[in-house]
Parts: sequence; structure tokens; C-alpha cells
Amino acid sequence: MTAFNVVRFRIKPGKDKEFLEAHKAGRAAWPGLKNGAIIKTGDGTYCLIGEWADADAIVKARAGMIATLDSFRHVLEPTATGATDAISGPVVLSLN
Repeated sequence: MTAFNVVRFRIKPGKDKEFLEAHKAGRAAWPGLKNGAIIKTGDGTYCLIGEWADADAIVKARAGMIATLDSFRHVLEPTATGATDAISGPVVLSLN
């Protein structure tokens, strides 16, 4: 069953380009990721949305996702929950 993960980021001023570059050129090509997008949600705020074959694929890719995060962690503003706000889960209702 398809699953999604959603990760919110807050970027330090002037670091937007570095944040986006960290995800380009295959650096975010985690095994099992079917589709992904980063959306700009405000000044210095972004959200990554990933579509996966299933929840197990997210678990298997976690180490790779953390490695990618480690490559740009220095551009993130700390939040109350840490460097990111991440959630994931299986699709329970498709709206299309």
C-alpha cells in the first residue's frame, strides 16, 4: 500500500539555495522513493513530500534520508522538535 512522508524545514537566512542543492543531482534518490517534491511554504520554510511503494520502503530508506539531512543540517534553523518536523504513514483514502 502506498505511503507518504512529509518533512517540514526552516532554513537559516540566505541558505535556501544550499538547502535545495542538497536535494538535486540524485542526492535524494533514496531506494523505494516513487516520487517527491519540495514546496516553498513561506520565507525560509519548505516542505518535502515523498511518495513510497509502502511504509516499509520508508523505513528501509531512513539511513539514506538521514545521511542527506546530515549534508545540509547546518543550514537549518532549530525547531522545538529538532532539525525537522517529519511524519509518515500509509495511504488510507485516495482522493482522485
